[in-house]
Amino acid sequence: MSDEAPAPRREIDPRLLSILACPVSKHPLEYDAAAQELISRTAHLAFPIRDGVAILTLDAARPIED
Repeated sequence: MSDEAPAPRREIDPRLLSILACPVSKHPLEYDAAAQELISRTAHLAFPIRDGVAILTLDAARPIED
């Protein structure tokens, strides 16, 4: 068992979110704070946010269902 505290959740700056786009569909992304992901409803993909950095690569994305 680790004594390390979980990493604090970080919020995405709304200005940054307004300029980010899905690398597949080029449509806007939605921020899911609970899952720490950026969601592309058009491409049906979720991109993780790790240590406050959005990983917008297809290798890191997971498929989602609407």
